Amino acid sequence: MAESWRGQWVQNEPMARHVSWRAGGIAARAFSPVDLADLACFMRHVRHDEPLLLVGLGSNLLVRDGGFDGTVVFTHGALGTLRREADGSIYAEAGVATPKLARFAANCGLAEAEFLAGIPGTVGGALAMNAGCHGGETWRYVERVLMLDRQGQTVVRTAEDFSIGYRHAGLKAATDESFAAAWFRFPAGDTETARARIRELLARRIATQPLQLPNAGSVFRNPPGDHAARLIEAAGLKGMRTGGAQVSEKHANFIVNPEGEASASAIEMLIGQIQVSVAEKFGVQLVREVRIVGEKK
Repeated sequence: MAESWRGQWVQNEPMARHVSWRAGGIAARAFSPVDLADLACFMRHVRHDEPLLLVGLGSNLLVRDGGFDGTVVFTHGALGTLRREADGSIYAEAGVATPKLARFAANCGLAEAEFLAGIPGTVGGALAMNAGCHGGETWRYVERVLMLDRQGQTVVRTAEDFSIGYRHAGLKAATDESFAAAWFRFPAGDTETARARIRELLARRIATQPLQLPNAGSVFRNPPGDHAARLIEAAGLKGMRTGGAQVSEKHANFIVNPEGEASASAIEMLIGQIQVSVAEKFGVQLVREVRIVGEKK
């Protein structure tokens, strides 16, 4: 009997349902695997030239209004295994939400994972962009990673295989591999102290970020020695609107979709306007942190 995948494969999937900006176009195809083995099976059978896009919580992503002419793979809820290994490390698959990993580490009596509670994404995304906040960075605690290639084969790699920097982590050798899971090593700590720190960080997020409105987190990387939010605010852009997209009045490095009516084009246009204005006023080129894919309409 021929091998077949078990997950759901659909056509013409609206990506506005799957990204935190609640905007954007349609994916030509979408696959929701049951688990990692099912995703590996899918990889073995999908056309080798089919464009693939792995999406977790969609919190750092914009799909242009013309859509994505390929297959989107949804990892959240599928690649969700999270466990403590016998050697004390934590194994987390790519679809595990980073705040869940933070709480799990705290409950295991481990320290320094609390910063992950402030990152609104999944382990896969955190690995791909070396996500960080409050002084912590993902790859500082990565012992090794499990990669999945387009032939459905897995391989274990270490940090030495990657070029890792600020908000970036990529394989030194060009391959077709994607992050499937990672083993994290956190130092010993105190559960109650870690839980209290998580509560503190979450309270700070609620107080300083527009979490009640559709957004994609920080839009730009912080320039060396400065903060993108400070530059954007100093340029007088807080509250600026393009279409239904708006620079947040609460945190200038956030773009929000307050009425849920902004197009991907409007958001991308506002991103460009911010970059131009900050460059003209301060000579600083803001680098986008959010990922933009697909075709313009």
